Amino acid sequence: MQGFVNKEALEVTISSRKATFYSRSRSKLWIKGETSMNFIQVNEIFFDCDYDSIIYLGKPDGPTCHTGAETCYYTSVFDSLKNPQVEEKGVALTTLYSLESIISQRKEELSLPVEGKPSWTRRLLTNDKLLCSKIREEADELCRTLEENEDETRTASEMADVLYHSMALLGLRGVKVEDVMEILRKRFSKSGIEEKENRRK
Repeated sequence: MQGFVNKEALEVTISSRKATFYSRSRSKLWIKGETSMNFIQVNEIFFDCDYDSIIYLGKPDGPTCHTGAETCYYTSVFDSLKNPQVEEKGVALTTLYSLESIISQRKEELSLPVEGKPSWTRRLLTNDKLLCSKIREEADELCRTLEENEDETRTASEMADVLYHSMALLGLRGVKVEDVMEILRKRFSKSGIEEKENRRK
């Protein structure tokens, strides 16, 4: 991955051994993994010959990229030129992992006092019955778009609701999107019937 570093970020990295950067858009330091918990434990730091760039060498606690990839540099320019769907896939995954990061941040803020009306995500994360009832409700509404032959935009909208509420449950349970993706990838090599039979054993 690549990030901007100032003197203070470098000092924090040296003292904490966690990869730390400086956000120019937010004008503050940020530690890689502060919301995803996928920290990078820094073992060594090198300057280049002109002393205008730095490399952190370390071991990541999980995927380095917020999309769940090992590196942020996973999209080939040549592959994208040949197949535009490659880029679309990256955008879809980025959206999911960004949502996961936001939910994780809301979960960390649960111990803080609430100013004004609590956010919907906070309400879901503090009320198991509400969260489960919303997942069931949204799943039913998704099915009705098929049963009642509603248009595609309605189906997409209801699916977005199912994904959001389901990901809130994942976040509450400490399950990451990548955990779900890994299970799906393993299922590609076997039939659905075989996979269900294995679950019964």
